[in-house]
Amino acid sequence: MLNSLDLPGRPEDTRIVVAMSGGVDSSVVAGILARQGYDVVGMTLQLYNHGEAVHRKGACCAGQDIHDARRVAETLGIPHYVLDYEEKFRKAVIDPFAQSYVDGETPIPCVSCNQTVKFADLLTTAKDLGAAALATGHYIHSKLLDPETGRRGLFRPVDHGRDQSYFLFATTQEQVDYLRFPLGHLPKSETREIARELGLVIADKPDSQDICFVPQGKYSDIIAKLQPDAVTGGDIVHLDGRVLGRHEGIIHFTIGQRRGVGISSAEPLYVVHLDRANKRVIVGPREALATHSLTLRDMNWLGDFDLADLPKDGLPVYAKVRSTRPPVEALLRNEDGVLIVDLIEGESGVAPGQACVLYVDESENARVLGGGFILRSTREKDAERQLQNLMAGSLDEKADVAVATVS
Repeated sequence: MLNSLDLPGRPEDTRIVVAMSGGVDSSVVAGILARQGYDVVGMTLQLYNHGEAVHRKGACCAGQDIHDARRVAETLGIPHYVLDYEEKFRKAVIDPFAQSYVDGETPIPCVSCNQTVKFADLLTTAKDLGAAALATGHYIHSKLLDPETGRRGLFRPVDHGRDQSYFLFATTQEQVDYLRFPLGHLPKSETREIARELGLVIADKPDSQDICFVPQGKYSDIIAKLQPDAVTGGDIVHLDGRVLGRHEGIIHFTIGQRRGVGISSAEPLYVVHLDRANKRVIVGPREALATHSLTLRDMNWLGDFDLADLPKDGLPVYAKVRSTRPPVEALLRNEDGVLIVDLIEGESGVAPGQACVLYVDESENARVLGGGFILRSTREKDAERQLQNLMAGSLDEKADVAVATVS
């Protein structure tokens, strides 16, 4: 007979480690499980130098948040430990984040944090402590698919406004089987109400921000500090080849950006490509942002069959290319080991480095099939042709310079 977490044995005989960030959600998870009688151990990770964030609303995993987690643990009467993961966090999350922006990508550090520090290092620590599971305050459903093997699946939560499945797509099957997400069936309003019932001082605490280690949200400042030599200026170029102005570094731009580009034009212009090799910001009309096909890298698959067994004509799925957008109709194809997602109606503002998360369907409790990071995208035909010509022209110019140097 299984308990409320689909684990064998009585709650009081079952140790559960709860990842406590100091926020409402993870605190309520610890409270719910402690109230049910589980042997709960709270773990808080100190992830970065918190000097800048101690007094900043929306910070997590530093300063006041660690203090809040400790106070919650005292209220609940559970043991609580703080693990210093600053060095691991810097190497696994912050440094790759900076490099990704320098490479002209739009990274998602929350995914990297879940992949490495939280669901790898912390998960290992939980197992070392003899815990039967690691529980977190993420809003996502985890359901038992096979009682014989303990295999579990991920599903969208009840509260779609808090849906965090986009940030958890890279969770491996082994990790999914060990993790528990007790808030998947609750709306955020009810979570806060439970916090009040438990007498937790953080019941009305503001939610944490996505990029916890970026003070005031200025990610370019972090990158400039970590890689000052990589922040160099270049040209702002139209898709048709016209040089429209200069910029102070591609790290200040993202695909789809319109405001703050630094040029004046009779027509609205958007950033459609970041050319790292030539230090160029390439702009064009809104229609040039339309994306119809994505090539994925680092795919994490949670489906019931191997990706090598995908139907030859592709698998109908629903794809989510941004955390704030709903899943859209798509087709997943395997072309000689290369995974491609065709977006039936297209999407705009899609950038390399972002995630493409796949779902079985568009229903409210749709199962998560996994996903991957966007390696490259294919735009509307005319825009794609113009971009390829522009990039090819740059290669030709470099070749001419090389020949002239040799001769």
